[in-house]
Amino acid sequence: MYANISRKAHLQFTNGKTADIASTINEEVILEAEKRAITQAIVVVIPAYNEAQNIEFVVRQSLYYADKIIVIDDGSTDNTAAVAEAAGAIVIRHPYNQGKGVALTTGFEAASQFKPKQVVTIDGDGQHNPHEIMTLIEPILSARADIVIGSRYLSLSNRVPFLRICGHRIFNFITNQFSGISVSDSQSGFRAFSPRAISVISFDSKGFSVESEMQFLADDYKLKVVEVPINILYEDPPKRNVIWHGLLVLNGMKQMVWYHRPFTILGVLGVMLQLTSVLLLTVVDVDNLLQLTLFMMLFISGMLIFMSGVMLQVIRNYFLKFWRQRR
Repeated sequence: MYANISRKAHLQFTNGKTADIASTINEEVILEAEKRAITQAIVVVIPAYNEAQNIEFVVRQSLYYADKIIVIDDGSTDNTAAVAEAAGAIVIRHPYNQGKGVALTTGFEAASQFKPKQVVTIDGDGQHNPHEIMTLIEPILSARADIVIGSRYLSLSNRVPFLRICGHRIFNFITNQFSGISVSDSQSGFRAFSPRAISVISFDSKGFSVESEMQFLADDYKLKVVEVPINILYEDPPKRNVIWHGLLVLNGMKQMVWYHRPFTILGVLGVMLQLTSVLLLTVVDVDNLLQLTLFMMLFISGMLIFMSGVMLQVIRNYFLKFWRQRR
């Protein structure tokens, strides 16, 4: 985009053969200068846990597109930190493993000190291709997005393992339904963030549900979310049991729904209790004090729980509006 503008501007100030010669000579210089201007505004954040085997590749390839690479060594027991530092990254070490969400929080805080125009997150396991960073940030450069998600499911060439596909579909459905923002790959770790997103985002999730939390935050702060197709490579076996990993993500998502959408949980529970009480009323003996008491308890409990959900949601929305105005 910027290269085309520069060539046009350059040719307006030259004539005849001189224009062609100057354009040819300076094209590489112009492209290199433009690339340098863009890369100096990019900070790449890489959360890593026991990734000594892959981290050097990820860091060195990312350095082609970013001026600063920040690796968060989340309590690794191997030499991830030393390898990343030798490859040219700024390394921040956690004393013990605290989870991906905490690692990204640390990375965003560190990245903010450099006042970047874009922050890119990429996993340290080598599954993502750092050479797609420029594709990832293009919607931000063109002011079309605040958060860009690299989706493995928008590229037909990716061969995603079957169990992962099943898990991702479940996570996508839950996250899309409750966050109010629909994407094809809610669990992608390859993402880009605009300055506005960087300034308002603060993660509560500690583990792998942090990617889902980003959709809730995007809805809270009215951030524009765009997806772009990316390639992904599954060469190494998963470091964690896939089913256990999925359960951890689901547990994190449950807490997220409770925090961001209290009315959804309490409202549904309240309505279910009231409907149950109404159904019981059809079989209750009105002369039986115990049955009548049970009906009244269920109905009143359902009503109180429903109203609690309404109140909590209203209070949360009020404080969110107040917080948005301060930001």
